[in-house]
Amino acid sequence: MIDWLQEDLPPYFPDTALAQTDPNGLLAAGGLLTPAWLVAAYRRGIFPWYDDESPILWWSPAPRMILKASDFHLGRTVRKLLKKSDYKISCDLAFNEIIYQCAQPRDGQDGTWITDEMEQAYIRLHANGIGHSVECWSSKGELIGGLYGLQINGVFFGESMFSLASNASKLSFAYFAQFLFDSGIKIIDCQMHSDHMAQFGAKEIERHEFENLLSSAISDSLVFNYPAFLTDGV
Repeated sequence: MIDWLQEDLPPYFPDTALAQTDPNGLLAAGGLLTPAWLVAAYRRGIFPWYDDESPILWWSPAPRMILKASDFHLGRTVRKLLKKSDYKISCDLAFNEIIYQCAQPRDGQDGTWITDEMEQAYIRLHANGIGHSVECWSSKGELIGGLYGLQINGVFFGESMFSLASNASKLSFAYFAQFLFDSGIKIIDCQMHSDHMAQFGAKEIERHEFENLLSSAISDSLVFNYPAFLTDGV
């Protein structure tokens, strides 16, 4: 059994140690997707993930995949791509389009976890300066990839990415991660294991270690400006 969160009460989440092991990390259901609820959740390392046929479900999986500033690296292949690519990488120029593209079903999938309700909730976070997007543009000025997530103080919580051209999401993340760590971000939360993130140095750690790192990084007040472009402008 999991807790049902009451919509008419302030945001509240049970202890993450109560999260189920099967399915991994399921913690609670209900509540709201307002900025207050979402920020309260992410500050605890909890995030929503559900589909149109279920209530809002909240998760805290273990182990947790994160990328620390000290572990971040660019492999030889990525460095070569950075040198020869004519893609242009920007920040916060097309948040709505990025989340729309991320919500499109992948090959072999019937649906998406980025429901219309989720989409609107994260657009509100972007309007509040918490949600951020990274866009990858072709030499013709076409949007061909990108990602979005949330920044709360010293932590960036990665949510989703997409790619319509070879290496578009990879280059988007490479430029953006370097910018984040240079700006003082301590960790990037990748949530679940992926080979895509592992190539940059992301590792899985246990929940208690993650929450200790999260508590420290999120307590550091960190404010910086996101540049329009991380590369030369289109």
